[in-house]
Amino acid sequence: MLYKLFTENQVVLFKANPVNAYLGPLFEESFQSLIKPGYLRIVYGGAEEGTYLCQHPNIDEIHITGSDKTFDAIVFGPGEEGQQRKANRQPLVTKRVTGELGNVSPVIVVPGPWNQKDLAFQAEHIASMLANNAGYNCNATRVIIQHKDWSQRLPLLQQLRQVLSHLPTRKAYYPGARQRYQAFLDAHPDADQFGTSNDEDLPWTLISDVDATQSDDICFTTEAFCSLFAETALEAATVVEYIERAVDFANEQLWGTLNVTLLVHPRSLKDPAVATAIDRAIARLRYGTIGINYWAGAGFVLGTTTWGAFPGHDIYAIRSGNGVVHNSLMFDQPQKSVIYAPFRGPLVPPWFTKQGKISPKLFAKLIRFEKAPSWLKIPGIVKTAMFG
Repeated sequence: MLYKLFTENQVVLFKANPVNAYLGPLFEESFQSLIKPGYLRIVYGGAEEGTYLCQHPNIDEIHITGSDKTFDAIVFGPGEEGQQRKANRQPLVTKRVTGELGNVSPVIVVPGPWNQKDLAFQAEHIASMLANNAGYNCNATRVIIQHKDWSQRLPLLQQLRQVLSHLPTRKAYYPGARQRYQAFLDAHPDADQFGTSNDEDLPWTLISDVDATQSDDICFTTEAFCSLFAETALEAATVVEYIERAVDFANEQLWGTLNVTLLVHPRSLKDPAVATAIDRAIARLRYGTIGINYWAGAGFVLGTTTWGAFPGHDIYAIRSGNGVVHNSLMFDQPQKSVIYAPFRGPLVPPWFTKQGKISPKLFAKLIRFEKAPSWLKIPGIVKTAMFG
């Protein structure tokens, strides 16, 4: 909304997904200075209202956050008739349509001299990428890629199971979540489930050792968009060869081009061959955001970085979408944003699952700081981040 207003110089009519409609009154309160002069209007409704707005002659262009199927329904129309229009390359809506449409988000684990603390931290890191918003994020971990012969591969998986087994289950609030979840279980009935499934919650679920040669596996072709992720392993003679194969696998076999995370130990980067392979991987990965030792989803929050699919998708094969948002530095033709962070920093990020008691206090202080910045508030923020 803000990107369209201030970077693309457009007035905005904003309609949220009904799941998030509760935020509307908060937006209305927050953005009165834009609403009163007529630059912004917030409306409500579902598919019927959305269709009316998308086809309205006074709407010059459209941006959506959702799925590629929603994008196709807007551009070509729903059902078989819409599929036929797409096949005939005859869009129903000819105005500009951009979107951010999801991803089977990979985490590439680079083998290295990880100790027990490293394993515990990174297992928490990977699990937190899934647990954030109960797994209903387009940037959640979906496929963990590992080296088949790495001595720490199985210990990392075991540490992940340990984290998930202590994580309270969350409400499966997003429409269609149970059906998607069941489709994955039908394909992988041996999946590890943590927590009890009930009328409201779904268990955290890990599908490990998915055969990387099965390119049509649901774990590689479909975004789960629930409390589930998978792990696969690639064979390679060296770490450098593994990195090359992991990049190829992410680019060619996983659906989407939105974001990817790489985890690489600093001692591994002291090997010039590995460091060069990582630089080459960053250049070759066809993803809009790349996180090095930090969840790529942080790129969505920063605002300065761009957020959107790797460029090149047209409306007939939209995949993760087209165009970007955020991009407050206003780059004209961005290809990708890359975020670097320490492998294991002195402060545990507040969005980690283990920070459940600290986060409410910390974010309250951050909001007060955002409202009225002052150097005097920083010591309290740091103290809360470190000690709660």
